[in-house]
Amino acid sequence: MLLWEGHEASELKEEFEQLIASEQCAVFIFKEKEQAIGFAQCQLRVDYVEGTETSPVGYLEGVFVLEQYRKRGIARDLVQYCEQWATQKGCSEFASDCELENEASAKFHAAMGFIEANRIICFKKKI
Repeated sequence: MLLWEGHEASELKEEFEQLIASEQCAVFIFKEKEQAIGFAQCQLRVDYVEGTETSPVGYLEGVFVLEQYRKRGIARDLVQYCEQWATQKGCSEFASDCELENEASAKFHAAMGFIEANRIICFKKKI
């Protein structure tokens, strides 16, 4: 899959069907000439979100635009739809994340007005 590598389409289809049915989540699709060229998924988080002070917090879970359609403001518009949805759900804060090495995503978030709240490295081990 283009955005979530290592996942099967059938797995994501089931997950997105559940997300779309939830009042706690929204998925926005951007189409051009009836072709889906981008989407954004956001949801409400009631658990602690790094750097925030309120709950729930609107959370950008993912945004994707096909490469040939990038740099046209589509992702910006999709994120703004997510922010508006979160505001309508009573949120006063909106958050997101990206992998440490994903510099393009970090730059995009900064351009969208996000302020870096924290950097972490997560650990795990089998016991």
